Amino acid sequence: MMAVNNPYQSYENNQVLFAKKEELPLLLYTGAIKFILQARMAMEKKDWERTNDRIIRAQKIVSELMVTLDMDIEVSKSLILLYDYMKQRLIEANTKKDEQLLREVQNMLTELQETWKEAMKIVRPT
Repeated sequence: MMAVNNPYQSYENNQVLFAKKEELPLLLYTGAIKFILQARMAMEKKDWERTNDRIIRAQKIVSELMVTLDMDIEVSKSLILLYDYMKQRLIEANTKKDEQLLREVQNMLTELQETWKEAMKIVRPT
């Protein structure tokens, strides 16, 4: 018997699979922020299994952001260092169960997300 997929999850997966190249970082930022928020909520409830799972998901997204960088573009050299820092902070947040570290990474991702949105408006005005 085939398992019934969550329609919301299928929609999110399709969004990433069929996203235009310039939209992908925005979707990845959104996903990482969502998982960090979920990790913070789980941490408040002392649900360590869910906290760990959500932080690892955010780490995987940050890793994806790292591997998709075009290192021929100058800004990528700064971004890879920033992403590496975020990944290390997520690992530390997970081992120490430190909500403040999660908030720090969330704020950084939110700032990058807003910057990316503005850049997309400049490149492709609506």
